Amino acid sequence: MDSIINLILFSIYWILPAYVANGTPLIVGGGTPIDFGKKFFDGKPIFGKGKTIRGFVLGVVAGTIMGFIEGGLLLGFLLSIGALVGDLTGSFLKRRMGIKRGQHAWGMDQLGFVVGAIAFAALLSLPSVSVIITILILTPAIHISTNYCAYKLKLKKVPW
Repeated sequence: MDSIINLILFSIYWILPAYVANGTPLIVGGGTPIDFGKKFFDGKPIFGKGKTIRGFVLGVVAGTIMGFIEGGLLLGFLLSIGALVGDLTGSFLKRRMGIKRGQHAWGMDQLGFVVGAIAFAALLSLPSVSVIITILILTPAIHISTNYCAYKLKLKKVPW
């Protein structure tokens, strides 16, 4: 039982800079959209007005600081930028599929940022497969519960 708890705790510890990076724009975002309000050639927003330059930059900074606190500045940076690039990729794909801002897209909403984070972290190092699997299992529940809390705190308009 202790080994499972240790695996869960280490998994959260390892991915924490990505979680921080992904959550920060919700608190400090706003301002100029990262796509400057431009449309893709399909006439739909590239990312949408919810993805802002301030949110992206401060998300990377906050996640990188968390990585520094944990003792891994470069890994924290890679996890942070990867998380936000993964989130942007999800937004881009959602816009192409006609899913509007705030609408739910199971999988993309919960795991896109983590997949991006892990992909960028792979440039430096990766944890064990069991840690990656644990992260992929835990993240949807953590993401849904934190989003619900943000909704209750009126930080989000929708609870997912």
